Amino acid sequence: MNIHEKYISRCISLGKNGQPAAYPNPSVGCVLVYGDMIIGEGYTSAYGGAHAEVNAIASVKNKALLKDSTLYSTLEPCSHFGKTPPCADLIVKNNIPNVVIGILDPHKKVAGRGLKRLRDAGCEVIEGVLAKECREHHNRFLTFHEKKRPYILLKWAQSLDGFIAPAKEKRNKEPEPFWITSQPSRQRVHQWRSEEQAILVGTTTVLEDNPKLDVRHWSGKNPIRVVLDKDLKIKGNYHVLDGTIPTIIFTTQTDDSKYIEGIEYSIIDFSANIPQQINSQLHKRNVLSILVEGGKRTIETFVEANLWDEARIFTGNTVFKKGITAPKLSGKLVTQEYSYTDTLNTFIND
Repeated sequence: MNIHEKYISRCISLGKNGQPAAYPNPSVGCVLVYGDMIIGEGYTSAYGGAHAEVNAIASVKNKALLKDSTLYSTLEPCSHFGKTPPCADLIVKNNIPNVVIGILDPHKKVAGRGLKRLRDAGCEVIEGVLAKECREHHNRFLTFHEKKRPYILLKWAQSLDGFIAPAKEKRNKEPEPFWITSQPSRQRVHQWRSEEQAILVGTTTVLEDNPKLDVRHWSGKNPIRVVLDKDLKIKGNYHVLDGTIPTIIFTTQTDDSKYIEGIEYSIIDFSANIPQQINSQLHKRNVLSILVEGGKRTIETFVEANLWDEARIFTGNTVFKKGITAPKLSGKLVTQEYSYTDTLNTFIND
């Protein structure tokens, strides 16, 4: 690892601290180096707050050192006025002579303009350092701007013999939830929920499990609840209708007399490409990521449309013998880890 890679690696670590509060902005990490000494660090504040470069420059105690320093960043500094002024202008204003970045910003208002602003001002700019790692760090932001859709994660738990739920007759006899995984694994799912902007389930999952879809076993912000309910079958005392968390219901029903106050309804065509329509609607709402939790048919709809980026699959030591079989997908296994009695396999759609 050379010196530039060393500091960009540090930037990536810093950038993780801003997730997910920075969304829909990218969670950038930034380091300022004088000689071989870090004199300032920062990461993107919660949405609407200061960008990483601003926070890093503000953290430098002796500003006189900036004129002989190098600024490192995971992403190209912005060059436009949004909720905050352009970071490229701030770099120029502080006479920082050297800038090293991981990747270009694909946002249409930036897209190379930040680097042009720096170079036109006489800055020496190096780009593409640890580009692969920076793309991985910014995968949600990049997917949103390059593919015009949220980053899509699939998640399910399956029994040792490949079922996501027991047979209906068993569920009818024993209506209590059938937990496939251990408590630590279930807590980890709540952590994942806190890291994404939205969570999606289908009608059957709500009717049979009445999930809260919140982060009660973790600390963080609840994701937006997204529910597929073609005919508005979900009625009555269901958690997704309680109005405590922003909720979007995708349906075909246009009669707003059936709508519940405090719930957002979006009309889509259930005979067409459902995932594509959902992605389009969420993109318009600036949603960078969505965790698809179930049920089987909902997950399979995304798999069949080849609209998924990552899948996290828990396998517990429970045996059902018969029931609802787990979804199938083909992807690249990138990690396998163990959590008490459970195995977690993570796939990417390659």
